Amino acid sequence: MITADFCILPMGIESSEIGEYVAEAVEVIKASGIKYELTAMGTQMETESLEELYKVVQDTQEAIFKMGPGRVYSVLKVDDRRDRENRTLDAKVKTVEDLMENKK
Repeated sequence: MITADFCILPMGIESSEIGEYVAEAVEVIKASGIKYELTAMGTQMETESLEELYKVVQDTQEAIFKMGPGRVYSVLKVDDRRDRENRTLDAKVKTVEDLMENKK
């Protein structure tokens, strides 16, 4: 399972408000069919392949460019773990929560 954290920022726009760009990016991610979670600082995604992940990132960048900015800055963090099965976003969070609970 591949998990990723993705943040995309339009550059050179007049306003510091980017909510409409984030909404467009999330719509593209949602349309791809992959599992995702929107957070306050980015969007986390799960995929089975790097190709699928990179395609979603490419499609998202193109959608933002179509909205008018001349530059798009993206940050992509990828965790491609192959030594264990089912390392989903939820499983990673549960591991930490279990460790915290065991310390009590």
